[in-house]
Amino acid sequence: MNAIEIKNLTKIYKGAGKSPDKHALKGIDLNIRAGSIFGLLGPNGAGKSTTINILAGLVNKTSGNASIWGFDINDNPRNARANIGVVPQELVFDAFFTPREMLEIQAGMYGIAPADRRSDELLEAVRLTPQRDAYARTLSGGMKRRLLVAKAMVHAPPVLILDEPTAGVDIELRALLWSYVRELHAKGTTIVLTTHYLEEAEELCDEIAIINHGEVIACEPTSSLLSRINEKEIIVDVAETMESLPESLSAFEAELSGPNRLQVKISQETANVGQVLAQVGAAGLTINDISTRETDLEDIFLQLTSENNAAVSKKRAC
Repeated sequence: MNAIEIKNLTKIYKGAGKSPDKHALKGIDLNIRAGSIFGLLGPNGAGKSTTINILAGLVNKTSGNASIWGFDINDNPRNARANIGVVPQELVFDAFFTPREMLEIQAGMYGIAPADRRSDELLEAVRLTPQRDAYARTLSGGMKRRLLVAKAMVHAPPVLILDEPTAGVDIELRALLWSYVRELHAKGTTIVLTTHYLEEAEELCDEIAIINHGEVIACEPTSSLLSRINEKEIIVDVAETMESLPESLSAFEAELSGPNRLQVKISQETANVGQVLAQVGAAGLTINDISTRETDLEDIFLQLTSENNAAVSKKRAC
């Protein structure tokens, strides 16, 4: 089954006075498989947070349908919200509660009996047991971020949405957070992730959707998305000093990036590294070092979201 289903979802914010209406979402369709780690990517203002806030019940949709774990967010709002946990981008806390008190209050809001609450277990999972009785205002930014994850999990929802969870946190905390997320995923939790760290999405996500200007412009498995640009860049350092590009490389997309360095872009369907190196040798150049760079998610993201490729992107929408 799908953990989340979104069909033709729109959101229009009415303009004030003479200001035009803002179409935050323009009829997006998404199906997020249960048990997956799903990446929801897009530039600032693309519509990611609006989508999440509609699912969380914080923003009313203009039209369309959305369901969580089979429950429509309008027809069955209580059941829909009971099956989702949201870690917001903003760090919002009551400064005069301790982490344990905050989890207990959150569990009470979900109607969880005291005997069934997991506050201490969750604090241990996010490495906050030593701070369980400290006021929230004394916690560092990273600790607050972890506490938000624990709050979202008090009712053991099958779907967890992480909205920019590692924004502004250090490398150690990021590794700790992703370790816990992987543990949750291994236990069957469906993870929906928004992030500006594209290497995180590339490493973690099974599927990725890219939203731009309120529209889904790509939605497919990560491996399929990465195969869209089948290019490789070859960097060759040579012993000789070059004043111009060797004639033997004119058939390739090549340039000088320094007096001793060549950069060559090839399509992996039409050329290979060996052919490039053969032409470098044919130019009488001595190769000191070579390196390659494969297409990554950042390349795809920039191509799909750039204004110049908007028409191409729409043709690729899922």
